[in-house]
Amino acid sequence: MKRLHRLILRMLPGPFFGWLGLLMFLLVMQFLIRYLPDLACKGLPPGVIVELIAYNLAYMVVLAVPMSVLLAALMTFGRLAETNAYAVIKNAGISLPQLLWPAALIALMLTGGMWYFNNEVLPEANFRARNLWQDIRRKQPGFELQAGVFYDGLKGYSILVQHIPPGSNELEDVIVYDYTEGARRRTVVKAAHGRIIPAPSGTSVDLVLEDGEMHRLLEAPSMVDEDRYEWLAFERHRLRLDLSDFVFERSDPNDGFRSDRTMRTAEMIRHVDSLEQTLAAQRRTLMTLSLRLAADSLLAAERDAEPLLPRHRDALVVTNPASFVLAGLDEVQYEQVYASAMQQARNSRAEIDNTRRSLQWAAQRADRYRVEIHKKYSIAVACLIFMLIGAPLGLSIRRGGLGTVGALAVGIFLFYWITLVQGEKLADRGLLTPWVGMWAANIVMALVGLWLLLYVTLDLHATPPLRRRLFGKDDA
Repeated sequence: MKRLHRLILRMLPGPFFGWLGLLMFLLVMQFLIRYLPDLACKGLPPGVIVELIAYNLAYMVVLAVPMSVLLAALMTFGRLAETNAYAVIKNAGISLPQLLWPAALIALMLTGGMWYFNNEVLPEANFRARNLWQDIRRKQPGFELQAGVFYDGLKGYSILVQHIPPGSNELEDVIVYDYTEGARRRTVVKAAHGRIIPAPSGTSVDLVLEDGEMHRLLEAPSMVDEDRYEWLAFERHRLRLDLSDFVFERSDPNDGFRSDRTMRTAEMIRHVDSLEQTLAAQRRTLMTLSLRLAADSLLAAERDAEPLLPRHRDALVVTNPASFVLAGLDEVQYEQVYASAMQQARNSRAEIDNTRRSLQWAAQRADRYRVEIHKKYSIAVACLIFMLIGAPLGLSIRRGGLGTVGALAVGIFLFYWITLVQGEKLADRGLLTPWVGMWAANIVMALVGLWLLLYVTLDLHATPPLRRRLFGKDDA
């Protein structure tokens, strides 16, 4: 038995780490294909791009580890079935649960590791990745002139260069439209030659133009005055272009608001407790407002009296006992008292509506935190469940190769992930309780795994019906 357990322990790590590396590679490639073109045009330092990828590796690990467990279990136990080793083991009186427990122990250790990772590493990585994304989005694309194309990336300037010799800062046939002094003082600068000289600080460049002329149109401040046109020829003219918007600046990585995806479990529990206290206080407020409004007859007065006034006011005075209080008032005073009462009723109703909306928001916010807490645990437990599914399923496949194994694993994981995501959405909307939304996928997959374990252990595919197997008698 111990030798079999050691065999299982030797066979599992290879497929697990092999599939983990392959899945991580595919996820990184997907990330680069999606975001690298936008990142490259920003002119970011390579270290920033590497840092961004490193932070996003965290969510990739969350996806790759459970699927690698499933693939490793399918391949390991499928190899036992393909070589008929499991048939020999079964004939020796060793059941699948006895053979499975070392692999289950490894899956349990991975479950604990993933729970720690989801609770400690993933929130911090998400937080830093979000802050870095915000810094990247604030940065303007790099300053780069292209021959024959207007460059409008600098505020107040539009630059056209007809020819740029490769590998140099020299420019030929340069036209600069200068709007920095406003639309009424437009300037056009033309030069036969030019060159770009970067400043040591990196926040500006000097555009040195040679053998050119400057045209400036000064529009008149009023209709009475005439516009003025200026022309100036020059041998050398220098323009300093501000590139401060193109410099990548890092914000404090510890600053910023933390959402539910960037919090640890303990932090979310504190927020849930605070929201529960807020909910209790708002429920008491709502109860007080409702009782006060129910005791008042103003809403009934608004409903009953408003269609009747002013044509049938005499009938209202006779039939409504509350109107005897107003019997001594003239028409103007009556209207004032009535309008004041209606305004007070509307204010009370608006206050109740606002309190209800606040209650709904706080309840939804608390549910979002609860959903994220359950999600951290449910994804971690998926490692154990996928081992429970993969082992009997691998023994049932027997043959098929990597294609069959990969297709099965992808199908199972997609079903699990789609169920998990949809459960999360329904729980966030309050249509499901948080634990049901986040554990439904695990419960379904665990039941499938238990059925597969029973199916393979009892060898149901080659035996009479389950009823005969369990009760030892044939159908009548």
